[in-house]
Amino acid sequence: MADAPTLFRKVLIANRGEVAVRVIRACRDLGLDTVSIYSDVDRNAMHVRYANEAYYLGPPPARESYLCIDKILDVARRAGADAIHPGYGFLAERAEFAQACEDEGIAFIGPSPKAISTMGDKVIARRTVAAAGVPVVPGTELNLPDDELINAANTIGYPMLIKATAGGGGKGMRRVDGPEDFESALNAARREAEAAFGDGNVYLEKLIDGARHIEIQIMADEYGDVIYLGERECSIQRRHQKLIEEAPSPVVDKDLRRRMGEVAVAAAKAVNYVNACTIEFLVDENSNFYFLEANTRLQVEHPVTELITNFDIVKEQIRVARGRRLSRTQDDIKLVGAAVECRINAEDPHNNFMPSTGKITAMTIPSGPGVRVDSGVTVGDEITPYYDPMIAKLICWGDTRAAALLRMRRALAEYRIMGVKTNIPFHQNILDSTRFLAGQFDTTFVEERFSMNGDYELRPDIAAVIATLVAHEARQKAAQVVGRNERDVSNWKLAGRRQNLNNW
Repeated sequence: MADAPTLFRKVLIANRGEVAVRVIRACRDLGLDTVSIYSDVDRNAMHVRYANEAYYLGPPPARESYLCIDKILDVARRAGADAIHPGYGFLAERAEFAQACEDEGIAFIGPSPKAISTMGDKVIARRTVAAAGVPVVPGTELNLPDDELINAANTIGYPMLIKATAGGGGKGMRRVDGPEDFESALNAARREAEAAFGDGNVYLEKLIDGARHIEIQIMADEYGDVIYLGERECSIQRRHQKLIEEAPSPVVDKDLRRRMGEVAVAAAKAVNYVNACTIEFLVDENSNFYFLEANTRLQVEHPVTELITNFDIVKEQIRVARGRRLSRTQDDIKLVGAAVECRINAEDPHNNFMPSTGKITAMTIPSGPGVRVDSGVTVGDEITPYYDPMIAKLICWGDTRAAALLRMRRALAEYRIMGVKTNIPFHQNILDSTRFLAGQFDTTFVEERFSMNGDYELRPDIAAVIATLVAHEARQKAAQVVGRNERDVSNWKLAGRRQNLNNW
């Protein structure tokens, strides 16, 4: 039996940047007061200005500020906060942080410490879902010493990935193509994982070439109700860092979506999961899918799901943490249109994506129908070397994938940021790729089949290509409507032919 609803009134956001601003806005929509925390370099940041209250935490390094559990809980006590939202990154997937909040009598807006320990640890999560019959990518167990990992590598076979058991975002992850590179990659992965998450443990996983990265968003309440909100396509990556995300995926049909969704729900129910979670899969060329990992937190790319479902994931997180039932059932979830997200980072795509630091001196933010910008910076703010270089997330919605991509092209052309270099030209070049437009890509696309130096001037007018695709999709929909008239067999066949023509 679930406990009585928890009617907290003040939420501390244990994070910074755009996700802190996102959570603050959700809290305002629910009539809740907010508390921000900040380091020295974030003293004038947007998330500090937007909150009802803000408290100094410490020096810029995350280990001395945003990763300090004791400091954050001390701020919560002084501010009178009765709930904490961890955002993503930093402490969002640390079971000890969730446990410390629970011990302090503060509501943690996320899963239980036990669920984080089970599903947040990649190796334990693999073991748990495998026991429930979910297919998993071949890999190793947790906490193996280096000599056993070396032996296991020869058994698994190359290529493979060395992956941190904690955290995400490509941190603590290395691809290894042969035994001669294994030890150096192992040491580098351990060092990076320790620096990013305070946990240097790693495991090995077989690399499936040609796979797509597809994830299922789920929401669960404490009454045993779990729903899935469709999938997100996250295959456009560089060094395992997602750059462009879509919902729905151009290669997932209704049957595959249902099967993956049901597996994701089963995985959550296996650990009595509560709140938001993302179950990530690799999908091969034959539509076989394999469990990859579970993210026990809000995802960076959650807005694309929100736009196609009209479902506010952050507000639902807060409602569930207050002891409410889910606001919708599975039958209520309908996917409408398509959405695309581009991560706007302060980095130079023409110089190996080197980080770019400095003050933002001018900015023009795109707007208009179907355009959303989630940002944590504004003119005059400083991009520092201490944290993730993300400036904003640009998200565009359209009736169809082609319409969303055409709108994204327009929005990227409107976006102007002065003072630092950004990866906007990278996104524009990706949207000039006919392979991307046709949905013909996998997780290796950016690093193996894409170049910023490609001669795009020799290509046809890409905008015209997309516009043609929009028209084709519209005709396909019209043909399918006509085809539903069972009395007109010729129109049904015509709809089928048009559908096949448009799967290019």
